[in-house]
Order: sequence, then structure tokens, then C-alpha cells
Amino acid sequence: MKKIIKLEGLCCANCAAKIEEGVKKIPGVKEASLSFMTQRLTIQAEDGKEEAVVEAARKVADKIEPEAVFKVLR
Repeated sequence: MKKIIKLEGLCCANCAAKIEEGVKKIPGVKEASLSFMTQRLTIQAEDGKEEAVVEAARKVADKIEPEAVFKVLR
């Protein structure tokens, strides 16, 4: 299942890359991509693990970029 998340307020491309790498390490994540330009994180997660993956991704983002607003778009 694909999840698209808006991360408003990313300060730099380096932080975006760190968040992307952190999300890729989450159990249940098949694929992850974060665009600094669009500030969209796209996650391909195993079926049935979507909510757990989104919560884990939120924690990763909060550690690296605590001022960013994390909004699940779909």
C-alpha cells in the first residue's frame, strides 16, 4: 500500500535525505522517497503495516526535523 505524506517546513535537502534514509530502515517499508522540492514523502509499505509504518516515519521525522508539519495526504 502506498502512503503519501506532506512534510511542510523542511529546512534543507540534507535533512530530507536523512529522513528518507531513516524511513527506509523501518520494518515493513518496501520503498521510500522524499522530495525536498515538493516536500512529499512517498512510502510503499507491506499490506497491514501501513499505520505502524506511518507512526514510525513520524518519529523519524520528528527526531531530525522537529519543526516540520507531518500530514498524511493519502
